[in-house]
Amino acid sequence: MKRILVVLLAAPLALLAGAVSASEAGYPLDRAPIDANDAASLQSGARTFVNYCLGCHGAQFLRYNRLTDIGLTEVQIRDNLMFTGDKVGDLMKTPMSAAEGKKWFGVQPPDLSVIARSRGADWLYTYLRTFYRDRSTATGWNNAIFPNVGMPHALWPLQGERALEIVHAQNKSGHGSVEYKWTRVTDGTQSEVAFDRTVRDLVNFLVWMGEPAAQSRKAIGIWVLFALGLLFIFAYALKREYWKDVK
Repeated sequence: MKRILVVLLAAPLALLAGAVSASEAGYPLDRAPIDANDAASLQSGARTFVNYCLGCHGAQFLRYNRLTDIGLTEVQIRDNLMFTGDKVGDLMKTPMSAAEGKKWFGVQPPDLSVIARSRGADWLYTYLRTFYRDRSTATGWNNAIFPNVGMPHALWPLQGERALEIVHAQNKSGHGSVEYKWTRVTDGTQSEVAFDRTVRDLVNFLVWMGEPAAQSRKAIGIWVLFALGLLFIFAYALKREYWKDVK
């Protein structure tokens, strides 16, 4: 019994230690300030996604008309977010074929329908903001948390070009440390604060896209728990009534 308790107590600690070591390895992740209830942010993210991502990455599990859930009308979707002959009820597929993607990037660009559920909001938020110029790669770009990534920096006109110097140091006790030094090469059309906001909106939209019904599901869940609480009260009262004469 004691061995079982030790295992049960040690397992969460081992997982926590693994999470800490994973967070310390490599470039640190920034917290994504997302808000699924911010309709303006979701709409801005949808616009960025269509303009900068949909050309290579599809969202084949989401239909355009589902964007009405974030406050857009079908007319707004058709006039501002659709640039082909697709219908509002069609899936958000990329015009790039799998063969073209593999030819240009060496691998087919992944579908982004559930990328936020796969990678996590913090990872995406950090990834999209840590591209830097690297002339040794095929695309001329590299990424701090995804070294040698095949994807070029699609948002570079907004952010501009940056360079990254990775400095490895060692203290007197023999422990190593890594310092990341960023320098700006060229300016983009947005300031650093504005670009962070653009990426935040895009990640916010990607999170919403991974589960559009999340907010309604959570709201329904609260009512279900409330109903179960009331049911428990009546069930307990009924139980006491049935068993009151049993000794």
